[in-house]
Amino acid sequence: MAAHGAAPQQIQHGQGLLKLHLAVFLFGLAGLFGKFVACSALYIVLARTAFAALALGAYTRFNPKLSTIPACRPRYIAQGVLLAAHWYLFFLSIQVSSVAVGLVTFSSFPLFVTFMEPLWFKEALKKRDLVTAAVVFAGIILVVPDLNFDNQVTLGAFYGILSGLTFALLALVNRDNARNGDPIATALYQNVFAALALGAAILALAVFAPGSSELKAPVAADIPALLFLGIACTALSHTLFIQSLAAIRAQTASVITGLEPVYGIVLAFFLLGEIPEFTTLVGGVLIIGATVAAGYFSKTDG
Repeated sequence: MAAHGAAPQQIQHGQGLLKLHLAVFLFGLAGLFGKFVACSALYIVLARTAFAALALGAYTRFNPKLSTIPACRPRYIAQGVLLAAHWYLFFLSIQVSSVAVGLVTFSSFPLFVTFMEPLWFKEALKKRDLVTAAVVFAGIILVVPDLNFDNQVTLGAFYGILSGLTFALLALVNRDNARNGDPIATALYQNVFAALALGAAILALAVFAPGSSELKAPVAADIPALLFLGIACTALSHTLFIQSLAAIRAQTASVITGLEPVYGIVLAFFLLGEIPEFTTLVGGVLIIGATVAAGYFSKTDG
């Protein structure tokens, strides 16, 4: 009987791996849209969250298992604002520097999680986590050329690190969601409130700073790219990621997710002709390597 059950289990695992890699590939591809479209980062993220919310809403509406999603909780408002801030800073980093700088510095988020998680959940700080944080910090130092914010790489790295900080905060909040909420509903509500927050920010800028460069709206030619970003690179990728966890261990998923910057940098090389600086690549290897190693060795925890 065990022999007969092995093949379907292997197929399910293989399908889970395929979904996971496709999700991470789409995560990495998303960063390139900071260069593909000409509008401001604020409008890029507004379109991303709005289209993602519409796609996730349609998915839950026509999926019999999800047609009745859990009620919205007040905390999703704060989470939506965090998500909007994270993606805005991420695309801003890429626009002022490069895809590689944005992706690598965003990947610094484990440094923040390392020190915030024990305080947040009242857990012990592990020595291995301190080593991971030190390696990530060393990688950041290599990516940042100097402390002059007139340097576009430095400015982009600064925004990327802030993107990592906001993502770390969101990851800690989502750890609570994983215990107490439905992941599809969480993604839907977070995107809805992120879009509302971004819409409010654009209205405020239009009133109080009408000359702001952040009011550079998309043109008709940008719409297909923004639709793809919102539907494929956001709604579909997150759905595939969540579905993959039914067959793939969370520890394995965390390791494979570390490939996001790798996919993004390779795609930027072929599609945009971007060649990262040597120090950016070395820093990226340190940051990504530390993150992947931390995910791999986390299986020994508990």
